[in-house]
Amino acid sequence: MGALIIPPTVVQKTSLYEPISLAEMDGVKLMNRTDAKFLVPLSMLSSILDDLRPHYRLLEIEGQRMCDYQTLYFDTEDMQLYHDHQTGRFNRYKIRQRNYVQTNSSFTEVKFKNNKGRTIKTRIPIKTATPELEKDTEAFLRHQTPFEPELLKAVLWVDYTRLTLVSRTTAERLTLDLNLSFRNDHSRKTYEHLVVAEVKQDSLKHSMFMDLMKHYRLRQGSLSKYCLGVISLDSTVKKNRFKNKLKHLLKINTWAV
Repeated sequence: MGALIIPPTVVQKTSLYEPISLAEMDGVKLMNRTDAKFLVPLSMLSSILDDLRPHYRLLEIEGQRMCDYQTLYFDTEDMQLYHDHQTGRFNRYKIRQRNYVQTNSSFTEVKFKNNKGRTIKTRIPIKTATPELEKDTEAFLRHQTPFEPELLKAVLWVDYTRLTLVSRTTAERLTLDLNLSFRNDHSRKTYEHLVVAEVKQDSLKHSMFMDLMKHYRLRQGSLSKYCLGVISLDSTVKKNRFKNKLKHLLKINTWAV
């Protein structure tokens, strides 16, 4: 991953949080959940972390509160998974392999968004993320998706640094992804001044973070990191559904921290 572009004030704010361990987070794995995404300017994150601290704890792994993720996304030759998202289709999939750097663990993961708006996540452990699928992974994908593994190809890598906050009062996780970078064999695009925030709950409930977004006048907007990566690296792909969000995102990325 590239050098972190994170303001010292953000690092300082995270150090003030009460930590929570991976073991303590067992009750909020939320493999079947509702999601809500927000695009947040990095320049606002320090203030937002101040406001959230009384209501959330922060995941800490071996002394680290900023955790690195490396994710490889797969799609069909005609990019069916991307186009299912671009057209707003329900009952759609994302297929990826992910390296969790701090825990030295890797998984093949399938995310299924059903027609009730719920996200169901399944996964199996692997040695490491790679374009060449292992036999166990192929069997897993045949069972969990309607796609034949041999028809899938690696499309792009997504690298970022994540803060994971856990609500003190409800079954809610809040992830804040910084230093977002996309790459393939031909190009790279980095969003230095953007934070992708995602609220994850078992059902729609009150959320202090959602209240805070209203206070800061930041609107909810669903744009997956996979779709953002595709349109960031491929200028020819159809992206009508995402044009307004991409325009807003590019504006955020030009703001000074």
